[in-house]
Amino acid sequence: MSTPTFPPGGTLIQTFKQSFVDVPIDAENDNAISTSEFLDAAESLTTMFDVLGSMAFSPVKNDMLGNVKKLRERQLAAPAESETLQALVINELKTKKHTASEGLLWLVRGLDFTCLALSQNLAKEAEELSASFRNAYGSTLKPHHGILIKPVFSAAMSACPYRKDFYPKLGTDSAQVASELRTYLAALEKIVGILKGFQGRKEAKW
Repeated sequence: MSTPTFPPGGTLIQTFKQSFVDVPIDAENDNAISTSEFLDAAESLTTMFDVLGSMAFSPVKNDMLGNVKKLRERQLAAPAESETLQALVINELKTKKHTASEGLLWLVRGLDFTCLALSQNLAKEAEELSASFRNAYGSTLKPHHGILIKPVFSAAMSACPYRKDFYPKLGTDSAQVASELRTYLAALEKIVGILKGFQGRKEAKW
């Protein structure tokens, strides 16, 4: 697992192919979220797990990328019906299938977990990443995981680097890193909130 790099004076977030900050949300169309940009942003976020630097995070990253793949395959199969995530889910469910819809459910849970952990760690400067990720796991993914998966994720939480080693890998200017990360996580939190609300509706269930 190679550690991502960033240009001098820049940050890791600036190297992402797509940021959640720039994912289009159509406020006049029930907060419809553009599928292509969202998937690119989700894929870009998994770079964070490379920075966490342990093979223990491979299952977390692979799980998220696997769910991105399910959504891309549905988008490719029915592009006109998949321009937004909400349309993709509703139209897939009409075919009596839910492969991509279930993929989105798990992807949102994974994004929620990552967003919560990093947001908490930014807010609590004395807290180590392992505590932030463990707390986030307990309130997002853990309730949905079976007994075989929980130890895998617990191992990842324990393998988190110290914050003094982690944040410099996101950029050399700590104030710039914190500012960009807050903006990025706020955008991600908004998108996760919209999708969790949508997934709670009858039309998004199977």
